[in-house]
Amino acid sequence: MIERFEIDGIPGLFTRTDGPIGAGLAFRVGCADEPLSRHGITHLIEHLALFPLGVTDYHYNGATGDEITYFHTEGGDTDVVAFLNGVCRALHDLPLHRLATEKEILRTEQRGRGVSADHLLAVNRHGARDFGVGGYGELGLPAITPDGLRRWTDWFFTRENAALWVAGPAMPPGLRLTLPEGVRRPAPRVSSALPTRPAFVTGPPGMLAWNADVRRHAASEVFATVLQRAMFRSLRQESGISYTVQTDYTTRGNGTASVSATADALPEKSGAVLGGFVDVMASLRYVGADPAEVATVIAQECDRLAEAARRGALLPGQVFDLLTGQPVRDLPELIAAARAVTPAQVRAIAAEAWADGLIMAPQGVRVNWAGFTQAPHRSTFAVTGAEHPAISDAEIRLVVGRQGVSLTDGKEDHLTVLFDQCAALLAYPDGGRRLIGHDGISVAVEPTVLENAERAVPYIDSVIHPDLRVDLPPRDPDEIPRPAEPDDDDDDDDECCDDDCCPDTCRDGECCADDGCPGRCCTSLRGRLRRIRNR
Repeated sequence: MIERFEIDGIPGLFTRTDGPIGAGLAFRVGCADEPLSRHGITHLIEHLALFPLGVTDYHYNGATGDEITYFHTEGGDTDVVAFLNGVCRALHDLPLHRLATEKEILRTEQRGRGVSADHLLAVNRHGARDFGVGGYGELGLPAITPDGLRRWTDWFFTRENAALWVAGPAMPPGLRLTLPEGVRRPAPRVSSALPTRPAFVTGPPGMLAWNADVRRHAASEVFATVLQRAMFRSLRQESGISYTVQTDYTTRGNGTASVSATADALPEKSGAVLGGFVDVMASLRYVGADPAEVATVIAQECDRLAEAARRGALLPGQVFDLLTGQPVRDLPELIAAARAVTPAQVRAIAAEAWADGLIMAPQGVRVNWAGFTQAPHRSTFAVTGAEHPAISDAEIRLVVGRQGVSLTDGKEDHLTVLFDQCAALLAYPDGGRRLIGHDGISVAVEPTVLENAERAVPYIDSVIHPDLRVDLPPRDPDEIPRPAEPDDDDDDDDECCDDDCCPDTCRDGECCADDGCPGRCCTSLRGRLRRIRNR
């Protein structure tokens, strides 16, 4: 059973467990709250707040998610109290002398993580805001200043925006959670860059990924597990075309949830894996899962919940609900909700998920036959204004107008970012600029390959709000675009979209990546305007 308490105005949840004390302090802030131009600021604060604690004899860590940032620890009474009290002190007295060092650590951490299918789907589903921001690299780090850090902590790391959990034999004495006053921040909105669903984007060969937004319900969680079991049987055991299949179920603070699925394959089996997944989903939607299968999954879920409650592992999720205004349910309520799930409800969730689905299909695999519509990867219009033709191809031109900028071929191929819908302006010392729109489309302004484009750069800089600007370090000379030479191979158009924003999937064409980089595109605009890299 969970018990509610309050310390220094901060609400908390406690459950009695054996062994060492586990505790965590959570704040209702995450990547989905960040503007793209300052993406990474919450993670940076998490790192800075933990630095003063140094090396200890007990375990502690932090985590920054889409909606919640956690600081958690495990140890004895004295250890837990020292950690939680220390985090609260550090949050509003950050070791700013560590700012440059921690930025480098985050950049290294980011490079080690690489690009995931979840990131690619997030960017294509949500664009460059709220739940799509986490799909980008932490490109805002260079623009984060000490004053910006202080403002962010003042907004989000406050008493009213925090909650605590403790699992152990008893509450540890001596907690002093000194945080300033603030307000509870509501759950972030969930935007969509998909006008039509189900939709598809193209990804690297040998990998299928899919997700869908569904209502938050016990039946949705059961569906995610039923789907994984069905995919395992069909794709691995029966056909042997996939080795690793996995699904995930993630709740959101607005009362919805996300269900995702992935399956690997040999490149030549990519089409078969897609067909197998479509067949599995069709069976779950039209026939429904075997009632015995649903009953098995429900029994396993009840066992998992009971074991998690025994260890206090339900508390982080319950604190998430507390912070986001969702009902906080104890173990008996969670088990009752799971046991009430029916096969008909699972079938209904399958239909709901299919209708909202976004699939990342391996390159070269057709998906239109299954009812998927291509996700937006170009703009529907170009702005009017001053034109800057490409030096190597006069049909391709940059247009800079009062409303925004476009890269266009003058026919049907347009990439447009409006100034009032700009999520970030990336600025290089050599004069190159990249504008990223809320919808995830981006436009590169490269004076080295566009006639007189250097004249447009000061104007673009003047109309974009300073808070949206990110000044990047100098590029290697080989990375600066250059006009195509007469003997250049026109097919050599698979350069990486952006070294700093590699998770920005190719919104303007087919992806031909290998080695996990989704930013190598071979499509008309990109191919003809060689090395002007637009997502």
